[in-house]
Amino acid sequence: MKKVKWGVIGAGGIADRRTIPGMLLADNAELVAVMEINMGLAESLREKYNAKYAYDSFEELLKNDEIEAVYIASPVNCHKEQAIAAAKAKKHILIEKPVGLTVEEGNEILKVCRQEGVKIAAGFVMRFHTYHQKMKQLIAEGKLGDIVSCRAQLTCWYPEIAGAWRQVKKLSGGGCMMDMSIHCMDLIQYVVGSRAKKIASFNSTNTFKYEVEDQSSSIIELENGAFAYVDSNFNIPDAAAKCRFEIYGTRGSALCEGTIGQVEGGTINVVVTETGGYDAQQNRNDVTPLKIDGEFGNMYTKEIESFGRSILDNTPIEAPAEDAVFVQSVIEAAYKSTEMGKIITL
Repeated sequence: MKKVKWGVIGAGGIADRRTIPGMLLADNAELVAVMEINMGLAESLREKYNAKYAYDSFEELLKNDEIEAVYIASPVNCHKEQAIAAAKAKKHILIEKPVGLTVEEGNEILKVCRQEGVKIAAGFVMRFHTYHQKMKQLIAEGKLGDIVSCRAQLTCWYPEIAGAWRQVKKLSGGGCMMDMSIHCMDLIQYVVGSRAKKIASFNSTNTFKYEVEDQSSSIIELENGAFAYVDSNFNIPDAAAKCRFEIYGTRGSALCEGTIGQVEGGTINVVVTETGGYDAQQNRNDVTPLKIDGEFGNMYTKEIESFGRSILDNTPIEAPAEDAVFVQSVIEAAYKSTEMGKIITL
């Protein structure tokens, strides 16, 4: 099988914890090079993953003609420069969310990618969870009826850490909403198949002392009329977080717990029922949940293999960066809603 030859820009952090290990399991991927600003770290990662090259400069990595695609997992303030340089070097791009610090930056990146004829996907790995794919299929088939309500939550414990770029607004663009709500907002729109239309949002820093928000709650009206509720926190202990994803329709519901995270796991409960006349007693008779089959694997492997097929076989990109830029426009509207105390129309 032909393999896409990859370089990783920003090979520490999430790349080291999740994406590179997932890449090594992919049938159609080969890790060629890693880059970190500290050459000692870059070299240790090269040895750890048996890559051919280590760099402390993304410019040098992009000069390597063996590399066909790059995974960009650097701090967000670096994305624009690195992605544009990668596109001009004719490398296909998988870029972590958010694509840029702002929607404007994201659109600049997309424009250059189109001009240079390279493909660009966003790191919305939650799309590849087997249960989320099943939910999307159920909704597309009309099994849950008309979707009327959704909820997604993603939290973690993220106290003050010296040198943590996600806690500095000029480096990250924002706090828990930018880092985690963005996954939830994307997942709802992807699974339901409808985009955000209006948003009202509350964001604040209540527990910690850094400058970005440590808690966020948003209410979104989708174009199909459904309401969606998104919660994200940097101030809830990991062991207490349930990371639930819920979809309710006129004929049933799909409820997940523990599926929004870095490891493919959790549970799903799907109920499909017939609706009749009004029941004044409002009896909630037990209905046997549907059995949903799904094989757990590595979402990061699925993500790499999917984009690899798009590069090699020109299949549609499962998580196009255009979707990420749109979700970032929802995020920007959410911050505006908090500042103005108003519902914002997109």
